Amino acid sequence: MDIRPNDILIMKKKHPCGENKMFVLRSGMDFKLRCVGCGHEFMVARSKAEKNIKSVIRDDDT
Repeated sequence: MDIRPNDILIMKKKHPCGENKMFVLRSGMDFKLRCVGCGHEFMVARSKAEKNIKSVIRDDDT
């Protein structure tokens, strides 16, 4: 799955704050994500994150 920084991931499960959209800060073997709702930043393993992604919103302005 092609996930890049600045993508927004819509997840199957919601964050405890109630938001299911996560902003990608860093990608690689693991992802650094920021919750769009509360701004909490966290790291998650790529294998675990890819199982929980419902869709990807990509901003292709370039």
